[in-house]
Amino acid sequence: MPTKKGKRMKSWQQITHYAGFDWARDHHDVVILDQQAHIVADFQFEHTQAGWQLFREKTAPFPHLAVAIETSRGPAVDQLLQADYTVYPVNPVAAKSYRQRKAPSGTKTDQLDAWSLAEALRTEGQAWRALAPTDELSLQLRLLCQDEVVLIAQRTQLVNQLQQALVDYFPIALEAYQDWTSPACWDFIIEFPTPQALVGAGKRRWEKFLHTHRLWRPLTVAKRLELFARADQFQGSPAAIQAKSQLATSLCKLLRTLHQQLDEYRQKIEKLFADHPDHALFGSLPGAKKVLAPRLLAAIGGDPDRYGGSVTVLQAFAGTAPISYQSGKRQCVRIRWACDKFMRHTIHLWADCFRRAVPWAKVYYQNKRQSGMNHACAIRCLGQRLLKILFRMLTDKKPYDANLHARNQQKHGSWVLKLVPEASAKAGE
Repeated sequence: MPTKKGKRMKSWQQITHYAGFDWARDHHDVVILDQQAHIVADFQFEHTQAGWQLFREKTAPFPHLAVAIETSRGPAVDQLLQADYTVYPVNPVAAKSYRQRKAPSGTKTDQLDAWSLAEALRTEGQAWRALAPTDELSLQLRLLCQDEVVLIAQRTQLVNQLQQALVDYFPIALEAYQDWTSPACWDFIIEFPTPQALVGAGKRRWEKFLHTHRLWRPLTVAKRLELFARADQFQGSPAAIQAKSQLATSLCKLLRTLHQQLDEYRQKIEKLFADHPDHALFGSLPGAKKVLAPRLLAAIGGDPDRYGGSVTVLQAFAGTAPISYQSGKRQCVRIRWACDKFMRHTIHLWADCFRRAVPWAKVYYQNKRQSGMNHACAIRCLGQRLLKILFRMLTDKKPYDANLHARNQQKHGSWVLKLVPEASAKAGE
């Protein structure tokens, strides 16, 4: 498979030496075996420029080297891919089993972990899938989208802290506003940090604030003004007001800064998405819109060969495909926890938006709920079905076509069509 630099990863038949790479934050342990299982190199190096130079020097005598490592991302993997090593990621659960197979006594050392990975790669690696390097545009888009999700989670944490602080000293503010992810609510606390400050500001400042922040609504303005007027009649103790108002103001200023950074992230993500060759394909997906379309592209990528040309592999990566458990007479199906968490989260959000935008998806979801499934399970089932559509789009390099999908449903006699009118089934969005 071509790499991002135009080179090709080594095929398994070309591999003559096998390295087990036990990574850490500040140092790494490496054990290299030949085809006869003899240890030909065993060393440790620091995660520094000099350390990685030592690694390249130590591995230079083995040009046909494959590396097994207990992760599929991170700085160690990034350095290995930049140096054009053929990398085989190993699931941590599998890595633990390999070590226990070699040391059933329970012994654990970094050197043992590296050796067990190298031996597993030597004996079983022919069935493993090498990590395919990602092009720079897709990689940058994925990292930005992942970091954006992390920042959104941090914003949620700050909002929760802010609401709890207001419960302690300023409950009227929570009654006046419901959406505390809105910057206007943070500005309200910054301008009126205490109930006394709000009451003392007077009606003209209240009205000016509502107009300035576009919060003046005929249906709600009278109630809000009435709440503002009696804000000091239900409040925390003087000590709580002094302490918690400082916390609330600080949190609002942090949220303001974080909001600005999220806007910058969104601008960069939208620019990279527009420059990506597959933007039109993912942009055509119903329910994806501006936010989820770039995330879907970042999570799944535009190359179906990354999943071996199999939609079931993609579904396993996304966590929508369940796992089977059978022992004796007991047999059951369970949720798949071992998957790409970022991809699963993105598919979950998209499936939820898709069922709101497309009639047949809404009927499909409702049918699953009526059969006894909870919301999350029904969304996973819909996501499983949507991935089949998306994978075909990636294979054919064609955008979503609602009419084509409706014809395919009719051709295969989909049960969904029996529950939704034909005209609605053809409505793409």
